[in-house]
Amino acid sequence: MKGTGPPSADSGAPSESPKLRQDAIASGSARVYQAGRDLRILNIRVPRSIRNTFLLLVVLTLLGGGAWAVVRWVLPAYAPTYKTQFLMDATAVADSGDADAVAASLEAVVGNAGDSDALALRRFGGECGTDGNTAQLVDFGTDNRQDIVRAARQAPVGGRATLLRGIVQAVDDFSGTFAFGAGQRAKQVNRIVVVTRHGKDACDDDTDFVRREIADRIRAAGLEIEFRLIGYQVPENQGESLKSIATAGSNPAEPVFAHTRADLDAALEWSTNTEPVLRNATKIVDVLNPAVTRINTAVREITEGRLEEAGQNLDRAGEPHVGTEFEDLGGRAKTPEGRDINDRAAKLREQQKTVLDAAGRLLEAARSKAPLGPRHEAFEQAATDYNTQVDAMNKALAALRAKAPAAR
Repeated sequence: MKGTGPPSADSGAPSESPKLRQDAIASGSARVYQAGRDLRILNIRVPRSIRNTFLLLVVLTLLGGGAWAVVRWVLPAYAPTYKTQFLMDATAVADSGDADAVAASLEAVVGNAGDSDALALRRFGGECGTDGNTAQLVDFGTDNRQDIVRAARQAPVGGRATLLRGIVQAVDDFSGTFAFGAGQRAKQVNRIVVVTRHGKDACDDDTDFVRREIADRIRAAGLEIEFRLIGYQVPENQGESLKSIATAGSNPAEPVFAHTRADLDAALEWSTNTEPVLRNATKIVDVLNPAVTRINTAVREITEGRLEEAGQNLDRAGEPHVGTEFEDLGGRAKTPEGRDINDRAAKLREQQKTVLDAAGRLLEAARSKAPLGPRHEAFEQAATDYNTQVDAMNKALAALRAKAPAAR
C-alpha cells in the first residue's frame, strides 16, 4: 500500500545521523521502536543480568505454555479408555485348597481386556500398621498383561486382611502425574476391581469408618472411581460389611459373591470385559436413536414444505458423537459376545447413515421440485431396516445382561 513506507531521503523529513542509528541498533543497552512512519529511539540502559533474567522468563513462559498445551490437548488424545486397577487379596486362607485361584482367574480375563485399557495390579495382606501390607505390583499400562499374570502368581502370600489400606492406596495410585497417572485420566472410566476373600478389614472393624475413609480419599483425588467388589469364598457373616464398602465409589454396584472357581472366573470376566461392552453398546444406541428421530422430524418437515428447518435438522443428525465408544468396542471384540455386539453396532451405524442419506436425497428432490414419491419410499425402507436392527441389538444386549453374576 502507498504511504506506509519510511520517508525518502528527499521527502523533506529531518535527516538522522547514520552513526546514531547504527549505535542504537547495535547497542545491547538500547531498543528501537518503530510504529508506522515514525522512528523513536529509546535509549534505556539495562544491566546484562536483568536482560538475561528477562530472557529466561520468556523462555520458561513459552515452555510452560507448551507444557500446558501438552497436558490440555496432547495427553488426553492418547489417554486410555478405561483405567482398571486390580486389587487382589494375598492373605493366607486356611484350608482353602485353592490358593492360586485369584491369580489363575486374572490370567483368564486380562487377555480379553480392551486394547486401550490401562491395567494395574496391587495386592493387600500383611501386618497392621506396616508399610508392606499393600503394594502395587504392576503399574498402569496397556501392554502389561503378562506382567500382571506373572506378578499375581509370584505375589507373597500371608498376613492379615488389610483391605482398607489396600483400597486407599489403590485410590492414590490414580493420582500420579503424567504417564497413566493424573495427567492421563481415562476417557471413560476409572475403576478398582477388588477380589477379596474377606469382607472386613482385619485392622479396623468399624465398617462405616472404612467406607467414609475410602469416600474421602476419592473426593481428595478429584476423580470418579468405580468399585467392583468380588468376594471369593467370603464368610457369610462378612457379606454385609463388604456391601457397605462397595457404596464408597461412584456408580456403586452390589458385590458379587463367588463360591467356586467358575463363579470367580465369570465374575471377573463380567467386571473386566463384559460390562464395558454393554456400556459402549448402550451409549451407541442411545446416541443413534435420537439422531434418527431428528431425521424423522426432518422428513416430516420436508413433506410440509419447511425445507430450511429440515436441512438444519439433517445437519444436526449427521455427526453422532460416539467415536470413543466405537473404538473401544472394536478393541474388545475378543470373545464371541464382544464380536457379536461390535458387529451389530457397526451395522447399526451404517444403517443410520443410510437413513440419513435417504432423507438427504428426499430433501434434494423437494428443493428441485421433483416428485417425492420414490425418494420417500426409499427413506421408509431404510428407516424400517434401521428399526429392525435396533430391535435385534436390544435383544442381544438384554441377553447379555441376563448373564450377569447375581449379587447375593
